[in-house]
Amino acid sequence: MTADGGNQEQWAQTAMFTASEVETQTGVPAATLRQWERRYGFPRPVRDANGYRLYSPGDVRDIGIMLEHQRRGVSAKLAAELTLRGVSVGSAGKLPTAPTPDRTLPRPPVDVPELAHALAQALIGADNARAGDLLAEAHARLPVEDVLTHVMSPALVEIGMLWAGGEITIAHERAASHYLRSRLSALMEIAGGEEGGGGSFGPLVVAACAPGEQHELGLMMLTLALRRRGVRVAYLGANVPLGDLTTFAHERQAQAILLGVNGDWALQGWVAGDWNGKRWVADASPAEDPPTREVARGRVLNGAGTAINSGSASRRPILQRLGLPVFLGGALMNAQPELAAELGGIYAGPDATAATAIISEALDHALQAAPESRQKPRLN
Repeated sequence: MTADGGNQEQWAQTAMFTASEVETQTGVPAATLRQWERRYGFPRPVRDANGYRLYSPGDVRDIGIMLEHQRRGVSAKLAAELTLRGVSVGSAGKLPTAPTPDRTLPRPPVDVPELAHALAQALIGADNARAGDLLAEAHARLPVEDVLTHVMSPALVEIGMLWAGGEITIAHERAASHYLRSRLSALMEIAGGEEGGGGSFGPLVVAACAPGEQHELGLMMLTLALRRRGVRVAYLGANVPLGDLTTFAHERQAQAILLGVNGDWALQGWVAGDWNGKRWVADASPAEDPPTREVARGRVLNGAGTAINSGSASRRPILQRLGLPVFLGGALMNAQPELAAELGGIYAGPDATAATAIISEALDHALQAAPESRQKPRLN
């Protein structure tokens, strides 16, 4: 059993890697994988909705076993046979405890909204085994990004609405969030840490939830999507003070910050300040800055918009004072996209897929504009 209560073998059979990603992990060219598949019936990837092959962690593990057999002088044909029989290197006659499932049979079209609803119901019922089955089915039939956008996210929205309507308790919501957080954490680890999916080169983005923001699942989904795109992402999690976030990002020589803001509560605890090129300097009298904007549900944002009346000169929006471009995502930004610009940031987009494209393209454009410069891209 995994830490989140799911079945380890079920997780091993979850299709999630493209041929190029498997090539990166194992060193086996995609053309060789296809050749093995034709000649030996191994590996056995599934096909996504567009017909592309998707491999599971179990496939990657077995490819490594086959390679090790070959390194010991076993022919490719026999190595494939031994791998399919479950014979590990250095053992003899050890058969697998269960037959490898035939995942090449045609499947009916997947009803994605029904899959999302079923996942929500399983999570509400604390049926982690059922939730794991549903997610395994989703990964076998859909690209990872579609699972995030069209299965996990709608399930979370449904659970949130049931809680808001008093139909379930906060305990139900927390249990569901914990389960999905564990699954996302595992996927993020597989996709790579700050190295991302494309090695240790390229721009670094620091991702964190705004001060007071505890809802991190959406930001985790976007972090996963960015890493799969090859963007290096340092993930800091929930409720990170703005000054600490800025200091960390500059120390790591990041090219951008990604800030998650799901509700107006996450705009109340911002401490205004500046990055002076060496350190973060908080404003001497932030309380003197007047309220600048009323936001959702009539709450007031203090000091987080354009700080004015600071001496005789007007001040820039707070996020333009951090010394790095800041992308903003989350439910509040989706409801009020114009708020991102008022805060001095860049609206990342309505979901993980769109935000990944926007952020990746902006970073690529900035780097191409100054390929020989080590200066950070100017995106805002």
